[in-house]
Amino acid sequence: MSLAEHLEEAANRLTDASLRIEAARAKPPTLASLADWLAALSDYAHALSDIQRLDNESIHEKLHAIAGRLGVEHVL
Repeated sequence: MSLAEHLEEAANRLTDASLRIEAARAKPPTLASLADWLAALSDYAHALSDIQRLDNESIHEKLHAIAGRLGVEHVL
């Protein structure tokens, strides 16, 4: 899967988790609804972390491409 496809998948997981968070918050506060909320919040944080990692990876690839065009051998 390409980097763009991974990013799209992570964004979809983020959206899904966000909807689950809102649905859990709308329920009366019970142990089950709090567990649902916590699971959705954990999924949201994981997806957000994946998006950040993929964005950094994309920037790294672009820097290498620019360095290659400029003839720079090593980028710190």
